[in-house]
Amino acid sequence: MKVLIVYAHPEARSLNGSLKDFMVERLSQSGHEVRVSDLYAMQWKAPLAADDFAHIEPGSHFDPVIDSQRAFEAGTQPDDIAAEQAKLLWADAVLFQFPLWWFSMPAILKGWVERVYAHGFAYGVGEHSDTRWGKRYGEGVMAGKRAMLVVTTGGWASHYAPRGINGPMDDLLFPIHHGILHYPGFDVLPPFVVHRTGKVDAAAYARITADLGQRLDALWTIAPIPFRQQNAGDYEIPALTLRPDIAPERTGFAAHVAG
Repeated sequence: MKVLIVYAHPEARSLNGSLKDFMVERLSQSGHEVRVSDLYAMQWKAPLAADDFAHIEPGSHFDPVIDSQRAFEAGTQPDDIAAEQAKLLWADAVLFQFPLWWFSMPAILKGWVERVYAHGFAYGVGEHSDTRWGKRYGEGVMAGKRAMLVVTTGGWASHYAPRGINGPMDDLLFPIHHGILHYPGFDVLPPFVVHRTGKVDAAAYARITADLGQRLDALWTIAPIPFRQQNAGDYEIPALTLRPDIAPERTGFAAHVAG
């Protein structure tokens, strides 16, 4: 199988750097083909801006949606964007690895999403009508591919428990899992989270890599998070709210996960 690792940490000698190297070695030894987008090493340009689009005249109005679609359809996107899109289309599974900074992904990775997920590529596709609202949330260009987050955090696991002060980890990652990965069609696997990164010694690292190795070995067999698909009947269209009979006792993020 083909695996893309999108990696966002500025220090190669960090715990994240070691875990990235471990994943590449483990997957390669298992016979998988692996590619890595090391965003800091690539000096990835994070901001989505008018200078991405050669067709925009100096001083002209910049519309991120319209201009990204025009460049995508015309084949005039910057080479770095087109190359990352090609990697996504190539991959059977994508691993996004990053430290949890200020309750989200590093800015460079968010910028990767904003630039690579062009209109017409990752969103704005499919029929919009009274019965369908585009190919998204379970459909789209990434349908049939798997995605998993590998996340590190300095906080304790209890800090991210259901009653922990930082909020439940599943809730913090929901915008990424549901809005960035499920939206364009990925089957989203439960995340692999490493806590208390400042306390990782040799023994802890051995335990972490043993667990991560098992997760990588099960990359194609582990059950994905059962997010509800938009066009499968659970949602009223075009309002895009859950039908009254679907999980009536639930609200918020949890309502959009079946089971």
